[in-house]
Amino acid sequence: MGTDGSTMLEPLRQGLPPLDPAAVSSATSCALSSRLEAVREARQFARRTLCQWDVGERSDDICLVVSELVTNALRHALPSPATHRCEQDPPVRLHLMRWTTRLVCAVRDPSYDSPVAGDSEDFSAESGRGLFLVDSFADGWGWHPLAGTLSGKVVWALFQLPSAPKYTK
Repeated sequence: MGTDGSTMLEPLRQGLPPLDPAAVSSATSCALSSRLEAVREARQFARRTLCQWDVGERSDDICLVVSELVTNALRHALPSPATHRCEQDPPVRLHLMRWTTRLVCAVRDPSYDSPVAGDSEDFSAESGRGLFLVDSFADGWGWHPLAGTLSGKVVWALFQLPSAPKYTK
């Protein structure tokens, strides 16, 4: 499970034509606070957006993955409150991008560290299964560090969407 530096973006390429950022048919994002209540806010934002985009049967999977990615960012990627400066951009941001048959949800956070997977494979544990769930429900996932004026990383999950039904007479 998971990815490392050389394969961070590989799931975006597996068996699919390359994603053209200019061909995004819909995109939106929201800033999230550094409180755990932001997980619920992210899930509600995702659900409203997916409903508007008429994503259909993948909505529940996508909302679950959004919850897990945001939770992981809030628990493991934020600086300590003493080092967090209020004038910075919100520390976590959720992005949703939709193409005709694909959707990517991405969570940006201020850490350059690899996403944290649980130390245990104990499936009865109360926590530590987030990235296992992401890996199970998404069609691919990965992460990459940001460059330029943005600091931190983006952890993303890819979902293939059913093709729109074709009109027949």
